[in-house]
Amino acid sequence: MSKWECRVCGYVYNPEKGDPDNGVKPGTPFEQLPDDWVCPACGASQDLFDKLDP
Repeated sequence: MSKWECRVCGYVYNPEKGDPDNGVKPGTPFEQLPDDWVCPACGASQDLFDKLDP
């Protein structure tokens, strides 16, 4: 699973860790995040994330 980086603040979503503080279980791919999930660091929407090459 690929990691994704927020273009606004540089936060990296790691699917292996998920975002448990915001209800996203570890192992959740970026593509399967809830529609209302936003960057936990700055609040940017998912369309402001870029896929990082492994």
